[in-house]
Amino acid sequence: MSTAAQAATGRTVTTNIPARLDRLPWSRWHWTIVIGLGTVWILDGLEVTVVGNIASRLSEPGSGLPITSGEVTGIAAALYVAGACVGALFWGRLTDRWGRKKLFMITLAVYLAATALTAFSFDTWWFLLFRFLTGFGIGGEYAAINSAIDELIPAEYRGRVDLMINGSFWLGAVGGSLLSIVALNTDVFAANVGWRLTFALGAVLALVILLVRRHVPESPRWLLIHGRDGEAERIVSAIERQVEAEKGEPLPPAEGEITIHQRRSVSFVEIGRTVFSEYRRRAILGFSLFIGQAFLYNAITFGFGAILTTFFDVPSGDTGYYFAVIALGNFCGPLLLGKLFDTVGRRVMISSTYLLSGLFLFGTAWLFDQGALSASTLTACWCAVLFFASAGASSAYLTVSEVFPMETRAMSIAFFYALGTAAGGISGPLLFADLTSTGKVGDTVLAFQIGATLMCAAGLVAAFLAVHAERRSLEDIAKPLTAAATKARTKVTAAGTPGSRDSQGPRGPQGPKTATA
Repeated sequence: MSTAAQAATGRTVTTNIPARLDRLPWSRWHWTIVIGLGTVWILDGLEVTVVGNIASRLSEPGSGLPITSGEVTGIAAALYVAGACVGALFWGRLTDRWGRKKLFMITLAVYLAATALTAFSFDTWWFLLFRFLTGFGIGGEYAAINSAIDELIPAEYRGRVDLMINGSFWLGAVGGSLLSIVALNTDVFAANVGWRLTFALGAVLALVILLVRRHVPESPRWLLIHGRDGEAERIVSAIERQVEAEKGEPLPPAEGEITIHQRRSVSFVEIGRTVFSEYRRRAILGFSLFIGQAFLYNAITFGFGAILTTFFDVPSGDTGYYFAVIALGNFCGPLLLGKLFDTVGRRVMISSTYLLSGLFLFGTAWLFDQGALSASTLTACWCAVLFFASAGASSAYLTVSEVFPMETRAMSIAFFYALGTAAGGISGPLLFADLTSTGKVGDTVLAFQIGATLMCAAGLVAAFLAVHAERRSLEDIAKPLTAAATKARTKVTAAGTPGSRDSQGPRGPQGPKTATA
């Protein structure tokens, strides 16, 4: 570490704060974190689904907006994706520099404002501009939220909580499907009003979440590294008092401590060298997981409406019901399988969910090619595929947020999110739109097979490269760049009781010890 980096704060700190956070039992305070930070994915699912479902209404005369359906599903969708990619990279860098809380408040405020202004669209350029800015805010949310969640949730529960929160996107998709059915009913709302109300509702929900987030603290881990150890100590002590009051008994002592040189920032060069050189195998893993899930999802969801209407004569107005069923299957995967990622383990569960979803999609392709499916049975097959795929896709976000050092966490999430979003939102539509719109069975089968192949390939990569991160401290999985030395930390049980590791360090004091560097 350079002298200039150390001179940013001029102190070395020895602390057991990470161990104290990881040994906490589950409590009401943790539910506050889940609600305050996790519910934003519901908004993302709502946004994406609503826009796809209202495309036909926006293009109709009397909608109040001179725009075509192609502009909504093509240009507007591309701008939303571009905004998410740019936002992830822009806000991700600031999340590592300015802190998790500041950024998850700012990015949600950007989303709220952009969504509200979309409801007031009066011309095509206005609608397109604020679709980009909506994506810009959402992209930043992924980096800020996943960083904060992993750093605040105890190691014992990190996997299942992260999967459940990322999977909640699909609750928003269910809501978006059902909401669009009501909003587009001209017997209920005028043609130029219903679609505006859907965006207004998204803004109202964002405002509620913003108010809840005021009570979510900054990550003590981030504060420690950036020279604010006194504030970190106050936050953790307050959490401990709250948990002890709820449980009615003292918490067990935290085992293990870490010594760090405090610094205010890490350069892009150091981030790049760390992620792509020192952790090259983990970077390959992250790349594989994100690309695999992006193409599998596009193979199914991008053309699902066209497939149902073309091959099974499902009325276009009824496809929202089928999508709601698919979305529910997506949410159930992370919800029901999440605990296994903490108990059975990351490598087994990540590789198996990817491989099973890919194999099930191969089977669906074969049945579809044989003409053995109806609209209902095809939807059932999709549900089975996406039940496993959703857990796998959510584990991709979990993986890149926990296998890289603390100082690079938000930027790593942002990079892989932008990569996967670009692949899914740009390459995917260009490939699968042509295949699923021809009306030829063979072309749709090929789309399924491409998605299944890439998902299975990612599963094989995970079988060899996935990190055994279950129930381990983040500092054990990837040592912070600022770490000077570590004493072995101990694994903690769900109740907070210290467990065994290869070696156990001495019991640390309740708070950081500082020294001038």
